[in-house]
Amino acid sequence: MKLTSSQEEYLKTIYLLEMNSTKVRVTDIANKLKITKPSVNKGIKCLREIGLVNYETYGNISLTDEGERMAVGIIKRQDILEMFLEEVLEIDKKQAVEEAKAMKHVVSENTAIKLDKYITEVLNLGDLDCNYDENSEKCRNCVKITAKNRLRKNSSI
Repeated sequence: MKLTSSQEEYLKTIYLLEMNSTKVRVTDIANKLKITKPSVNKGIKCLREIGLVNYETYGNISLTDEGERMAVGIIKRQDILEMFLEEVLEIDKKQAVEEAKAMKHVVSENTAIKLDKYITEVLNLGDLDCNYDENSEKCRNCVKITAKNRLRKNSSI
C-alpha cells in the first residue's frame, strides 16, 4: 500500500510520540508537525480507515501492528538515506538530514533494502557483535560512528 508523504509523516510522528509517552492525542501530533488540529483529524481518520491507527474522536491515537511496522520502515528508510548521504557521499550532516527527510517519501522499500545492503557491504557492518536495535538512537549513532571510522580507514589505504 502506497501512502502519501503526509500519511507517512503522521505514522512516523505517532510512533515517535508513542515511544516517549503513553498517550498520543491530536494536539500532540499537531504541535509536533506544526499543523492545525483539523488537518490532523482528517489525516488520522484516513489512516484509521485503512487500518493503520486506532482512534476514537477526542480519544487517544495508537498505531495498529501494521501501522507500527510501516512507521518503523519509514524511519529506517530515512536513517539509511541519511547514512548514505553523510557517510558515503560525505555530505554535511545538516544537509544530509534534510535531504533524507525529503527522499524517504519517494524511495521504494526495495531500493532502501538494496541501499542498506550496499552500505552494510561497503562499510562491513555485518561483523558488529551486538544486539543492534534499529529503534534505539544509541545503536544508530554507534553504527554511524563505526561506518565513519571504517570509511576513513578505507580511504587512507
